[in-house]
Amino acid sequence: MSDHRRAKPGKRGAEKKPKASDGFPDGEGLGRDIAQIAEKSQQLVAEFLRRQPVEEGIGMASPLAIGAAFFELTARMISDPSRVIQAQLSLWNDYMTLWQRTTQRFFGGDAEALIEPAQGDRRFRDIAWEDNTLFDFIKQSYLLTARWLQSTVREVEGIDERKARKIDFYTRQFVDALAPSNFLMTNPEVLRATIESRGENLVNGLKNLLDDLERGKGRLAIRMTDMAAFRIGENIGVTPGKVVYQNDLMQLIQYAPTTEKVKRRPLLIIPPWINKFYILDLRPNNSFIRWAVEQNHTVFVISWVNPDEHLAAKTFADYMREGPLAALEAIADATGESEANVIGYCLGGTLLACTLAYMAAKRDNRIKSATFFVTMVDFTEAGELSVFIDEEQLADLEDRMNAKGYLEGRDMATTFSMLRANDLIWSFVVNNYLLGKLPFPFDLLYWNADSTRMPAAMHSFYLRNMYQENLLVKPGGISLGGVPIDLGKIRTPAFILSTREDHIAPWRSTYAGTRLYKGPVKFVLSASGHIAGVVNPPGGKYGHWENAENPPTPEEWLASATEYPDSWWPLWERWIATYAGGEVQARLPGEGKLKPIEDAPGSYVKVRAAD
Repeated sequence: MSDHRRAKPGKRGAEKKPKASDGFPDGEGLGRDIAQIAEKSQQLVAEFLRRQPVEEGIGMASPLAIGAAFFELTARMISDPSRVIQAQLSLWNDYMTLWQRTTQRFFGGDAEALIEPAQGDRRFRDIAWEDNTLFDFIKQSYLLTARWLQSTVREVEGIDERKARKIDFYTRQFVDALAPSNFLMTNPEVLRATIESRGENLVNGLKNLLDDLERGKGRLAIRMTDMAAFRIGENIGVTPGKVVYQNDLMQLIQYAPTTEKVKRRPLLIIPPWINKFYILDLRPNNSFIRWAVEQNHTVFVISWVNPDEHLAAKTFADYMREGPLAALEAIADATGESEANVIGYCLGGTLLACTLAYMAAKRDNRIKSATFFVTMVDFTEAGELSVFIDEEQLADLEDRMNAKGYLEGRDMATTFSMLRANDLIWSFVVNNYLLGKLPFPFDLLYWNADSTRMPAAMHSFYLRNMYQENLLVKPGGISLGGVPIDLGKIRTPAFILSTREDHIAPWRSTYAGTRLYKGPVKFVLSASGHIAGVVNPPGGKYGHWENAENPPTPEEWLASATEYPDSWWPLWERWIATYAGGEVQARLPGEGKLKPIEDAPGSYVKVRAAD
């Protein structure tokens, strides 16, 4: 309940009456426009249906598995009708209260809001959702119904935890899709734009929708940004360097120094292969790679290939051998240094942990420090991605991957978009199709749309052994290259960075690394999420938390941590400087045994999933 008081009609809530000179269309003209829109809509729907593929999944999900979960939910609800009746009465009571308060507002009185949008919910930011009594009623009706539906589903007893999470997740997808902001007649901003433009926004929106269907080859590929505004290597991913090594799975980039002296031990960055590495090199002012070069590091970055059917049999162990292990050998050839400091980001961090355990078993101590950016190694609480991981959905996903040799990049993109559907799906539906606008050029969203494929063998191993079975935390639970992996054998000093609002690698789960690794561990928590909390240069908008101790639980850690208003980057630099190994003369790419193959960012990163 909120104590917020509504404005009285005639004050903030008053609405201006249109005049003939305001540019509103005459009824006959608007009727013609609506008829034209309807005709184009029919053509568009027919074209959409004609192009639809048969029996495809929804991202990584299986429609049959989703249907089975909701069938069980329905059966259990029917078996306990008293709970259903009680829930209906509760909703009816909320509706009656809302109607009474709305009636008060219609007659000029004040009325307290029965329910408010969650903080940060941008769907209802237009002032009409609050000032206009009708739209306020529509908004609150939706929020009450959404809350009722989700709470009713959550309270059904007898469903196992994994299936309950799946039901809750897809119920939220359904609720988000039905938000009044997503429809013409119940979105005040769209109605206003339709009247002012004589329906031109809807015609433009239909054109945008048809363009997106054309680009998606029959599937709806929603544009999140102006894809023509960015060119990799020209206005993003522009830090100077050279590709000095490559194999089937990756190119290794060595960046040019900007200082006369550099740290003796090179810095290797292992990005995830679910995304492309240039998230760490978007623009000069927020490029972690450029900043690390300026801190006197000799920076090497793995740029993973965007695989096709020819790499279907590549395994997780292949990614280790042809990724970080091959990179360490190449770095030694390029610089003469066998030792290195290594960063792993997300899945790249999971691979780094596996590599460290593998190297520990081989008594190989070339990695002198390990930094983990938002990295999962204990998948007990794997966040919302876990809703896609059960036997039914995995079997369906493997059938799809085996048919092509890889998981489509768009399936990965759809999956991640569903985790934040209001921000990454429905906001663009409103902007592009209802308001008829073109998306704004945004480098981060360009990167987000630059999806990558996953080789069938590797991805199946990763999902089954880590997400489904959580074998990585069990000593000897998995083997790579014939070597049993035990994270408890890792004694390399570690810096673990997590982000407080991470929906992909929840920070309370990533904190498990402080208990698993046996070397000294520095845990740091950044504000914001999986991307913005990492790509947050000094002077950026997000702060971080530090704690000199690592108590048993993440809650204890946060309770005794100190919050700082600025980026964690300088803290990390002070930490890693202790593992620098002194200074040497700056090394230029191509000076050592490895000669440049091409300029950074290389050719692998430019291969798009649609190519």
